[in-house]
Amino acid sequence: MKKSDEITNPGGLDLLRLIGVVVGATIASGVFTMSGDLAARGAGTGAVLIGWIVCGVGMLALALCFYGLSVRKPELKGGIYSYAKEGFGPYVGFNSAWGYWLSELLANVSFLTLLFASLGHFFPVFGHGNNLASVIGCSVIWWICVWFIMRGVSEAAAVNLVVTVAKLIPVFTVILAVVFLRAFHWRIFVDNFWGEPGGLPLGQQIKATTFTTVWAFTGIEGAVAISGRAKRARDVGRATIISFLCVLAIYVMISMLSMGVMSRQELAALGNPPLAGVMERVVGGWGAALVNVGVAISLLGATLGHTIMAVETPFEAAKNGAFSRFFSVENKKGAPSNTLLLTSVIIQVFLILLYFNESSYQVFYVISSSMIMVPYLLSALYYLKIVMRGEGLSNIEGGRSPGAWLAALLGTIYGLWMLYAGGLVNLLITALLYAPGILVYMKGRREQGQPYFGSRTDRFFLAAVAVLFVISAALLAKGVIRPF
Repeated sequence: MKKSDEITNPGGLDLLRLIGVVVGATIASGVFTMSGDLAARGAGTGAVLIGWIVCGVGMLALALCFYGLSVRKPELKGGIYSYAKEGFGPYVGFNSAWGYWLSELLANVSFLTLLFASLGHFFPVFGHGNNLASVIGCSVIWWICVWFIMRGVSEAAAVNLVVTVAKLIPVFTVILAVVFLRAFHWRIFVDNFWGEPGGLPLGQQIKATTFTTVWAFTGIEGAVAISGRAKRARDVGRATIISFLCVLAIYVMISMLSMGVMSRQELAALGNPPLAGVMERVVGGWGAALVNVGVAISLLGATLGHTIMAVETPFEAAKNGAFSRFFSVENKKGAPSNTLLLTSVIIQVFLILLYFNESSYQVFYVISSSMIMVPYLLSALYYLKIVMRGEGLSNIEGGRSPGAWLAALLGTIYGLWMLYAGGLVNLLITALLYAPGILVYMKGRREQGQPYFGSRTDRFFLAAVAVLFVISAALLAKGVIRPF
């Protein structure tokens, strides 16, 4: 029996519940907002289609990297953190975990904001999701999620599976309504295929799709992030690939069909969530109400799923000595209690920033997407490294697979593309969030009696973070960049 086939955690999550975590975390706000967000970024139908092809190939390559890593290195239970640490050293691994943790924090703020913006359709007191009533509501929902996870990660994952099924109902209702009511019009679809006269060049349009498409797939690494909770190591990779293919099909159908119902200008002008406006055009007001209910259910599930993933990464990193021992404390149910509580405090700080800056959900998901690009790239680079060395071949059939080489190369190229397409400003903003992690890392290393930055790679990474932080802080003081 291969290592990946063995039951390593009898009470852990099986394949179905892992898929529920991944799909529940991935199909969150993106499916309901992508039509309007892509249009608002100036992307024509052709650019969106090309953007999905680029994203689909790139994300499939990353998913295959995660799958390959789970098979070749089943002993690495910390997911994204473990891969970066094993491949490039402790400080690089720490940054992968730190960036992933903060990315998930910001994702949850974005989810909660959009949740109450959608509830504003029924209860005007919540406005656009960023007023005082919404912040109070966001806090209540967040602490309910914390309560669920405190009762045990497996129990929370089971609840998440039920919510995942419920959220897919309005999504498929939209697809069926557009198709069977013949609301899709070919003329509208092709009218702005290559963009508008005088608008963005095609290359810029394709780049403009990057954040929205990356954001839509945030969570696809969910099974990897909680691999330590899986019943079988092999289910981690299988859940990732199955979930990716299902989610990609849904995303392409929703975005393409929407662009045949309304023009780019009309989609860009829609309120939140844009898919509600599309459904209203197709069937009337009840359609918008259904989508808004779907958004609420979806975001409740996504918040729960992303919270599980958010706390698991620093928890596993702390057990390996990268984070302070504070993060490794569990309650009687096996939930990472200290990490949950600290995460909650930081979430509350961001919610306060949301209120005073009247920020939108897009602001937080752009920064969240920027933060997660580095962990994605490091995972792909590590897979490329072990494929080049031929490591872990005893755990797989077929020896040196050309497919592994292709996935590793494409995953790495796509990771580099994401950093390039994200732009310098967003890279500088992420430096403001990566830099405080230096203190947390040093505390963890001191507790372990280990040197802080012992390798050349660690020192190079430290210098890069420090230089970018100084530049970012100077630009922030001058008002050149405004994160929130």
